[in-house]
Amino acid sequence: MHVERLLGRALNSFDLPDALVERLDSALAHASSLHSSHHSAALHRATYRHTYLLADGSSLTLWELVHNTGRDALEQHELYADETDVRLAASRLPVGFSEPEDDVDVDFDADLDADLELLGALLARPVAPAPMLYVPDDSADHARRVLRRAENGDRPGEAVAARLRGAFAHHIKQVFGRQFSVAGKDAGFTLYEHAFLLLDGSETSLWEVEHTATPDGRHMCEVYEDEHSAREAMELRARVRGRVR
Repeated sequence: MHVERLLGRALNSFDLPDALVERLDSALAHASSLHSSHHSAALHRATYRHTYLLADGSSLTLWELVHNTGRDALEQHELYADETDVRLAASRLPVGFSEPEDDVDVDFDADLDADLELLGALLARPVAPAPMLYVPDDSADHARRVLRRAENGDRPGEAVAARLRGAFAHHIKQVFGRQFSVAGKDAGFTLYEHAFLLLDGSETSLWEVEHTATPDGRHMCEVYEDEHSAREAMELRARVRGRVR
């Protein structure tokens, strides 16, 4: 893992704050770039920027100083959490770097926003659904009102209504919403999931379709027992198979 290698080779990794190292445990991806490079006749040093995209969507940057000013001119690595600190550490290296005739300074600093945009693109994927957050708020009465306003003939029957009388918490989520042109007129379609937590510990949902695909453009409500039936109803109302997804 890149983070482990970076920390393992740094002589001063123990100086990094524990909280920062713990955040790195959630790193999903990284982008590394050469920030600056300095060379003299016998010595060299380079500064690298390592940017990490974390699981919570935030970013974190580490600055690595690489130089050969140690014993036997072996390459050494130092790690810092702040650009100011890495610049200060570089300035304290032996004066061989100050020789103007031999010193070459090239700045390869890449734009941080571009790094993060690249990382975001590489990690682009469907977002995992958030867990249901049930709210105890007259949930049985809420279920009764949802069923009562349903105008479709194939709405859930008494068996479902009886089961929902044992609901003590619920969660409402909009899962679809879009405008379509139906028979030359604009019509809006919205799909809601009403999820209920029942007294026996089980869960069940009602799927509510609200739309204006009616002859006079009025608002209509339909309720179904499952998402598939609700989406089929929207497709039927829109008169275009496969457009509502």
